[in-house]
Amino acid sequence: MSRPGLAKLLKANAHHGAIPGFKRNLLLREFMPSVGFTFATMSRAALDFNVFGEAYLYRKPNAFGQVLEMEHLPAINMRVKIGGGFVQLLASGKEVEFDQDEVEHILNYDVEQNIYGVPDYLGGLQALLLNEAATLFRRRYYSNGAHAGYIFYTNDPDLSEDDENELRAQISASKGVGNFRSLFVNIPGGSEKAIQIIPVGDFQAKDELEKVKNITRNDIIAAWRMNPALAGIIPENNAGFGDIEKIDRVYTSNEIRPICQLFNQVNDSLRADRRINWRDVEAEPKE
Repeated sequence: MSRPGLAKLLKANAHHGAIPGFKRNLLLREFMPSVGFTFATMSRAALDFNVFGEAYLYRKPNAFGQVLEMEHLPAINMRVKIGGGFVQLLASGKEVEFDQDEVEHILNYDVEQNIYGVPDYLGGLQALLLNEAATLFRRRYYSNGAHAGYIFYTNDPDLSEDDENELRAQISASKGVGNFRSLFVNIPGGSEKAIQIIPVGDFQAKDELEKVKNITRNDIIAAWRMNPALAGIIPENNAGFGDIEKIDRVYTSNEIRPICQLFNQVNDSLRADRRINWRDVEAEPKE
């Protein structure tokens, strides 16, 4: 999967763009920062994990070789080297190489390979792209100015050219806000059916936009395994979605804390590393 492509998709849909940040916030709620692993570092790593399915942390050493702190490495620029180790691609075109034991690689396992992590929402990408296409279609529909607000039709053979130009100017000047433009047509002696508008397809009249947006939105939320009550969805009935606090507790227990267990590999690897002085990495109390 293209990392830049996955990053750009965050701007394609409101729900898809907001959910990874929301899940990041829930992870931060469970996180206890320390001297060696700060709140800001966890925030960046958690967002990377939700978007790309993996996160990279550099085990920054001090002068004595002890792990001083965990430093975030942007996943979008990280690659796994053949034979072990990692490489960071810089914007300047240069590369920074890391040994295998210098980087903590937290990944969401993929059944097809065990080199890179993958996000869980990949099954909803087609729905995401369809949702974006429907929105862009509607935007272009309003922006192109080709659709009419109304047609001012006359069939008066005695209407002078000056009067016709004046009417056309008045209608053009009063088109109002937006792109709904009105048309003036004069056909001397014409019948009432001299002008007919036969649309090839009316996206608005058939409510196709709302159907497409709602269906694809549900698919996107399902791909993220996000509860509608937590995704900012307006309930369609008076009963709503139920007790939001219970929903939050269940969602945190079933979805967020298992991800926390993946990040706990940082604690496990540092405890196993004899070089670290844990007296300098005391966890702050959780509020």
